[in-house]
Amino acid sequence: MAWRVIFFFKNPEPKTSPFRNPSLCNLLASPFSTSFLKTKLPKSLRKKRKKEDSPRTKLVQTVPNRIPRLESIVERDSHFRFLARSKDFLAKQPERVLRLDDAGKLHRELGFPRGRKVVRSIQRHPLLFEVYRHIDNKMWFGFTDLMEELLEEERRIADSMEIDRVNKVRKLLMMSANKRIALSKIYHCRSLFGIPEDFRDRVLNYPDYFRVVVDDDGRRVLELVNWDPHLAVSELEREFVVDEDGVKKAFRFPVKHNRDLDLDADDTGKLNLLNTLPLVSPYSDGASLDLWTLEAEKYRVGVLHEFLSLTMEKRASIHHIVEFKEEFSLTKHTYQMLLKQPRTFYLAGTEMNWVVFLKDAYDESGVLIRKDPQVLFNEKLYKYAGMNSVEPGMRI
Repeated sequence: MAWRVIFFFKNPEPKTSPFRNPSLCNLLASPFSTSFLKTKLPKSLRKKRKKEDSPRTKLVQTVPNRIPRLESIVERDSHFRFLARSKDFLAKQPERVLRLDDAGKLHRELGFPRGRKVVRSIQRHPLLFEVYRHIDNKMWFGFTDLMEELLEEERRIADSMEIDRVNKVRKLLMMSANKRIALSKIYHCRSLFGIPEDFRDRVLNYPDYFRVVVDDDGRRVLELVNWDPHLAVSELEREFVVDEDGVKKAFRFPVKHNRDLDLDADDTGKLNLLNTLPLVSPYSDGASLDLWTLEAEKYRVGVLHEFLSLTMEKRASIHHIVEFKEEFSLTKHTYQMLLKQPRTFYLAGTEMNWVVFLKDAYDESGVLIRKDPQVLFNEKLYKYAGMNSVEPGMRI
């Protein structure tokens, strides 16, 4: 029988074995935590992941192309949103007052941030709004005596500018596809044109210009009664008579050409100019144009230029422009179309909430060159809104 002898060789224990070192063995068996030992890369050394910009936060203009003086106007509007909305909302309430408990639920109507207390916004304008305890032992808020005087001044301005506002509404109807616009749309954009709150009642005083009808869906629609050729002249056409070269440079519709033409800068400019002129009048029938032709784009650019020219501050937000999308035959590419015309239009704000300006209507300091009486009133209102007390001898 063959015997197999298996030898087991025992490896010697290392000198650093804890079983040979009693003190180290006790340390390993210690009940104390060792979580203080760094096992991960510190946050300061980690590579930060860049957050993707969303249309809600991404600015329209890059830093080199930004015009701070126009961007600041958008910020100013955001700062005074509570003032503007609360003024309009309170003015329609009985006795021009509102219970504070009810006001706290109306963040959209009054323009204060959701989740915030309305009192904080009221206290920002102590000369215009006040909070008081009524006889029902409830807290109410309303206008101060100073604000009441300012509102009376605004009413007088509206009365004196009524014919001007009527003509603006007539021009809007003349630009629209079917010469009719829903009253609700005009009401929503009334602050753009200085149209008073009660304009829906005032239009009934002009039967030679307007007619109010009710659609099948129940909407009240304002229709144009008579076409006025004297009003059907755009601001661009008036400017062309005074400054022909300026109008020629206002827009650019580049012509795509082959490199084999070997055109220099002057030749390219002349070729593009031939493509730019003549412009299509915003008072022509734009709905009959083929949607994606050059003439249709010229028409849409002209319509928006005329629309902004009719506004008091020569600017409008995306929300106002969208209201007239159907009437002005606009497309979903309006944003990109305006970006292609930087000589005339400037887009401020974010990609989701942008505002378009007529650049030539503002001077180098960002001040409106021609100011409507309502604009002057708004500036005075903003001045009082930023004050805590009236200075001695200060006139309203």
